[in-house]
Amino acid sequence: MKPLSDFRKEYTLGRLTSDSLTEHPIDLFDTWLNDAIKAELPDPNAMTVATVDKNGCPSQRIVLLKDLSKKGFVFYTNLGSRKAKELADNANISLHFPWYFLERQVRVMGKATPLSRAEVAKYFFSRPKDSQLGAWASKQSQVVSTRQMLLTQFQQVKEKFAKGEVPLPDFWGGYLVEPHTIEFWQGGEHRLHDRFEYVRQDDNTWSTQRLMP
Repeated sequence: MKPLSDFRKEYTLGRLTSDSLTEHPIDLFDTWLNDAIKAELPDPNAMTVATVDKNGCPSQRIVLLKDLSKKGFVFYTNLGSRKAKELADNANISLHFPWYFLERQVRVMGKATPLSRAEVAKYFFSRPKDSQLGAWASKQSQVVSTRQMLLTQFQQVKEKFAKGEVPLPDFWGGYLVEPHTIEFWQGGEHRLHDRFEYVRQDDNTWSTQRLMP
C-alpha cells in the first residue's frame, strides 16, 4: 500500500459564495441535505454526534437525523446510553454531517434538549415493529458477553409482545439540538476551501462570516 501521505485529490465539484447563503442556516442545510438525497448518497441523514463526559473527555458516534425544523435537529436514543448520560450532565453537543462524496461537510454546535414523551411516542410508534422490539431488547452501551445473548433477549421480548402494540419504553427518548453555530464547508481547489459560519445572535437572527480554510 502506498503511504497515506500520498493519498490526495483536488476538490472541484463546487463553490460556496456569500450569494449562496440564506438568511436562516436551516434553509441552506435543507438544500444541501436534499442534494445528498438526490445524489443517492448512502444514509444521507447520518451524522456524527459528539458529547463530553464529566472529565471533559469527548466521545463520538454515528446517529441518524430524524427530523429537521427551524428549531433544530432531532435524533432518538436509549436514555441509558453513554450519549444520554453525558448529555444529562452537559447539554453541549456537536453534530457533523460528512457529505464527502459531494465535497461538503456541515458542523453544528448547540445544546440538546430532551423531547416530550408525546413527541417520542409519535416517532416510536412509526418505527417497524422489529425496531421497536430492538429498543426493548438492548440496554444500550452496557456490556454483553455474546451476540447470542443479545439475540436471546430479542426473542424473549418478541414473544412477550407477540400480541398487540409494543409499548413505548420509559428508557427510550430523543433530543432536539438547538444550534447556536452552524458551519458549511465546500471543498475547493489547492485546499482553498469555502467555509461560512452562521452564529445565532441574542435576537435569534443569524450573522455570517467567511472562515479561512
